[in-house]
Amino acid sequence: MENAAIRLERLQKSLTGQSDVCSSGGPVRAFPESFRNGFRNFGIGLIVCTQGEFGFSLASEVHTAVAGETVFIPEGTLFRIIRQSADMEISILIYKVQPIKDILGNQVYSVHLYSRMSPDLPCVWKTGDEEDMITYMALISSDTPSDNDLFAISERKLLLLSLTYRLCAVFQRKYLSGQTANIRQTEIFLRLIQFIDRYYTSQRGVEFYADKLCLSPKYLSSVSKAVCGYTVQELVFKAIVRRIMSLLDSTNKTVLEISEELNFPNPSSFGTFFRKQTGLSPQKYRERKK
Repeated sequence: MENAAIRLERLQKSLTGQSDVCSSGGPVRAFPESFRNGFRNFGIGLIVCTQGEFGFSLASEVHTAVAGETVFIPEGTLFRIIRQSADMEISILIYKVQPIKDILGNQVYSVHLYSRMSPDLPCVWKTGDEEDMITYMALISSDTPSDNDLFAISERKLLLLSLTYRLCAVFQRKYLSGQTANIRQTEIFLRLIQFIDRYYTSQRGVEFYADKLCLSPKYLSSVSKAVCGYTVQELVFKAIVRRIMSLLDSTNKTVLEISEELNFPNPSSFGTFFRKQTGLSPQKYRERKK
């Protein structure tokens, strides 16, 4: 088994290169140099403290984390370690959502919603899920699987996906248990994207989703726009495009077969839709990697 010093060195290297996944791969007793000098987070970031304590600044505010607590580092914020106890033990993970965006679907917007961290939420607290998160972090290494190792690539994606869903559940419990000004809009949005992921292949109109949520179409679209920057129809279209891209990339299905699977009236309207959304025809998109 690799020792902590080697894993810490590998973590620092992956942080410097802004790799898709930067993981301590298990517990370590020190922070990477980047965290001491000041680290601008480029993904979803978390540190689970299992022993001792440490102090840090986040967005110019000073905090302390102790054993049994998790620190959440919002994307784009500046994080710096100030001190640590001699007996400190932690697990670290920074990762980008982009590599698993295709399988996250519209849930990616809930991830970004939470990773931005509402000012109403603390950046450090005891979630109750620390043991499970540590297990995920130990399994997810900073080492990038080779392009030929398809099983390792898929395994890593699924581990990141599972951890991401767990984090969403953690944030949702915390966020919806508070008394925040935007709690109602957030709750509506989270239910909306769940409905979109379930029905987007057959239902594309705002009216359908508004009816599901017992809201007016105008109000629902305004909520969606306020929370994530996109209207309901734009979210539905993005879900459809992601599915089309996935089918074009990973299957040999014809344009006709994909068109029928996604309930387009004919291949012509399917091609027009895809070209308008991406700038490429389905065939050109499929040929781009050849």
